[in-house]
Amino acid sequence: MQQDPTSDRVVKRVVVAGGGTAGWVTATALVRHLGPLLDVTLVESDEISTVGVGESTVPTFKGFHDLLRIKEDVFMSAAQATFKLGIEFENWGRIGDRYIHPFGIIGRRASWMAPFHHFWLHARARGFGGDLGEYCLEHMAGEANRIALDAAPNLGYAYHVDATRYARFLRGLAEPAGVRRVEGKIRAVELHPESGFVDAIVLDSGERIEADLFIDCTGFRSLILGEALGVPFEDWGRWITTNSAVAVQSRSVRPPQPYTSAIAHEAGWRWRIPLQHREGNGLVFCNEFMSDDEARAKLLAEIAGEPLVEPWLLRFKTGMRVDSWSRNCIALGLAGGFIEPLESTSIHLMMAGVTRLIEDFPFNGCSPGLVRRFNEKSRLEFECIRDFIILHYHVTERDDSAFWRRARTMEIPDSLQARLALWREDARAYQLDHELFRIESWSSVLLGQRFAPRGYHRLAEMMPEDALRDFLDRTRGEIAGIVATMPTHPEFLARYCPAPPPE
Repeated sequence: MQQDPTSDRVVKRVVVAGGGTAGWVTATALVRHLGPLLDVTLVESDEISTVGVGESTVPTFKGFHDLLRIKEDVFMSAAQATFKLGIEFENWGRIGDRYIHPFGIIGRRASWMAPFHHFWLHARARGFGGDLGEYCLEHMAGEANRIALDAAPNLGYAYHVDATRYARFLRGLAEPAGVRRVEGKIRAVELHPESGFVDAIVLDSGERIEADLFIDCTGFRSLILGEALGVPFEDWGRWITTNSAVAVQSRSVRPPQPYTSAIAHEAGWRWRIPLQHREGNGLVFCNEFMSDDEARAKLLAEIAGEPLVEPWLLRFKTGMRVDSWSRNCIALGLAGGFIEPLESTSIHLMMAGVTRLIEDFPFNGCSPGLVRRFNEKSRLEFECIRDFIILHYHVTERDDSAFWRRARTMEIPDSLQARLALWREDARAYQLDHELFRIESWSSVLLGQRFAPRGYHRLAEMMPEDALRDFLDRTRGEIAGIVATMPTHPEFLARYCPAPPPE
């Protein structure tokens, strides 16, 4: 008779169900941090392809790698990665507009109790001050296609990575450290008849794999948390209506720039991600306003280089499972939720989830309090990112298509409405403790998409105009001087993390 896996059952055996980026990120993190305390098995099938388009990251990626003691130059060479200092947005506020959401600090503190953008807004109201991006090192370096890691302390950057090569790289770290990989497709999930906990997964081969804790990394299907345990999916499609993407890899025909491009079109937007050996391209759209064939043709017409593969189509829903953790199963990656890729948050969400798991690992069992707290933190993070993505679509002056007319007039979550009201009143922006996106992120997008505040913090008026001019001029001058000393992005890559010879 099987033992009843109650909530206080000791957790020693962990099964990661699914490979790809989510599976190997999870397995590598668990074995590197908790290896002596756990037996970690990863189950994946070579017959099941991964989504393979999560190639753009955010700065928390670097911090996660630091925790895993991964050498940056080694990883970048293996994944044929490039640096990412921010995201370029074209055609979002109006057709023809362009701005950058940089990953660095904008300006600097002036020993006054107000963020920098208030002083900049005050200067602009007086007829001087230039562009906001001139006060951000990452913005100016990105525009000049330059980078140097020792140019300034705390440079804000992330990476563009080849997702397939990255998963392979992580596997090369995880297996020697003790992760056992099992090849096979999951045929069934066995639940305990009394508790409803997961007892085992059964593979097509008939092999039965038991564990105390199961990590569901099975992608959109969510085989364990969604299908077997019945945790429902909360659909946010009423706010984020893009639901499809066509993706293709192309030959590089220009030096890689250190930022991702997000170029809006009449029914969504298009991404361009430069790697060392190729470019990643995709066209995100709402299939209510654009057909699959139209999207494919548009993508192929607009990419710069020769396609290296046949374009492939993806369908998705933006939303999350009502609970990320149910009984003895936690879903990470696409199995737990997905927010469309506009701000490159998918890999961050899986890394943040596994970090929370390590911090609150259920060694003594999946207690209700532990599960509840994990789910609360997961939901807060998902919802804050959701609101930031909705912001890009809603704050626009575009009325050239039905897609944009609906986006600009739709009802938005109360949480986002409250933020917009604060900004409109006097340019107030904030970042909560659990939030990914900083004050600079909100101000860059709001100002970049022409959502002008009616005022700003009047504390900025207390700085004499001569002092403000000098403060802004010195800040711009220091940044320009640093950028001038940097090598170009391609030069730095060739020296620091050259890609291995082609396979």
